[in-house]
Amino acid sequence: MPTGRSSTLQDPAEIRTYKGQDRALRADRLGTAGLLLSVLAASAPLMVVAGVMPTTFGVMGIVGQPLLFVILGAVLALFSVGYAEMSRHVHNAGAFYAYIARGLGPTAGAGASLVALVAYSAMQVGVFGILGFEISGLFATYLDIELAWWIPALLAVAVTGALGWLKIDLNAKVLGVLLLVECVLVVVFDVAAITEPAAEGLSLHAFNPETLGGAGFGTALCFCIAAFVGFEQSPVYAEETSKPHIVVSRVMFLAVGFVALFFAVSAWALTVATGPSEVVKTSAEAGPTLLFQLTESRLGTTFTDVLHVLFVTGMFAAMLSFHNVVARYAFAMGREGLLPATFGRTNAGTGAPATGSLLQTGVAALVVIAFALTEDKAPADPTLAVQPPDPTTPVLHLFTWMGSVGALGVTLLMAAASFAVIAFFVRRGTAGAQVWRLVAAGAAGLALLAIAVYTVKDFGVLVGAEKGSALSWVLPGIIGAAVVIGLAYGAVLRRTRPETHARIGLGNEAFRLDQAAEDTSGA
Repeated sequence: MPTGRSSTLQDPAEIRTYKGQDRALRADRLGTAGLLLSVLAASAPLMVVAGVMPTTFGVMGIVGQPLLFVILGAVLALFSVGYAEMSRHVHNAGAFYAYIARGLGPTAGAGASLVALVAYSAMQVGVFGILGFEISGLFATYLDIELAWWIPALLAVAVTGALGWLKIDLNAKVLGVLLLVECVLVVVFDVAAITEPAAEGLSLHAFNPETLGGAGFGTALCFCIAAFVGFEQSPVYAEETSKPHIVVSRVMFLAVGFVALFFAVSAWALTVATGPSEVVKTSAEAGPTLLFQLTESRLGTTFTDVLHVLFVTGMFAAMLSFHNVVARYAFAMGREGLLPATFGRTNAGTGAPATGSLLQTGVAALVVIAFALTEDKAPADPTLAVQPPDPTTPVLHLFTWMGSVGALGVTLLMAAASFAVIAFFVRRGTAGAQVWRLVAAGAAGLALLAIAVYTVKDFGVLVGAEKGSALSWVLPGIIGAAVVIGLAYGAVLRRTRPETHARIGLGNEAFRLDQAAEDTSGA
């Protein structure tokens, strides 16, 4: 292993002034609370309870969804053992690809960098569809105004981009307020459901392992693991936290534990409110309106109206969280030469990765516009002079397609990172001291790889494609293409630009390579 790939970080102030460029993110911007709120916002609690859970119950027919959250929580806790230990040795805004580069080599890191960029961008862009649809519905219901979904979606793109340009501590405050209000409202529903159960009472049937059987098990795994996405983003902010060797790992375990418990209880509350024997049928009929129907009958119209509004703000919080992550991955890639150098510089005033933020904003706007221009039309209604567009298009297509692509990409990244952790400590000669962590990483890696295989196998069900539809292979093929192109790019860099190839995954440490090269040429 080259000696230049040390884990000792260069002084950020020295790096920032190198050649007059901002090459480091501002340190000490986030503490434990700020980082925890930032990563939890990506899980969008209200969106999961209102959207993911009814889909998993109704479409996949999995009554044991509460148990599934517990099982996945255990798998991801195992993953976090090795991942957290890696975060103590490597501080890099390109967390996933940096870890994979340090363990499996720079070429593998190049492949992972493109997968991360595509996966997180897809998840962020996908939320714009359901957000636009929901805001359009609110305008129609409360203001009697017909508003095309893409108008609020594009406005959300602009606002998210503006906030992404600002300080990360301001972002954390915005995310924190929205997240806490969401969680409080979901807890209120949980309590109401438990105190006023359906005819079957406080049944624990949903925690019976037999309830996990069925053809939809593989797709349910993907939907539920997508609900956890966010906790693994903690190392992305390592350069911006105080005491990253402590804070990052602490936040990771807190996030996994909170999400597993919160969603397991909320999914169980839904089965209690409808009855375990009726939850599949009721969810299939109600779809994303299930939660709102249940709160209407138990907590009244006012609470339900507030829930609709907070549903929107929760989605916005998730978008902002994903936006921040994509911007930082682009920054890390620019700093190391995987993207043009302009992406590797920060905003002089705020310390934010401004160019990466602009990139994500532009991509999101283009995708929303593309879906708006190609959306399907509803069946013709002879009573109407002007035929409206099908309002479900952004939900069924933009949200479902992009969300599924992103979930597959993140699952593969977690699996690869697990194996990279093992390789990293083996190559350092410290595997003996880390043996239990490496065993945990290996077990998590195998489990995550199995989930990814299940996801690809049932991808058609995930996106609602008809049997034999090209979508069943085209959409997961986006992640496959990112892997192949990224690996090929890494191989080309190794032959044509070995100095850039050697920097992949180094982050701030790449500064020393630049300095050493200049000293050598000057001598």
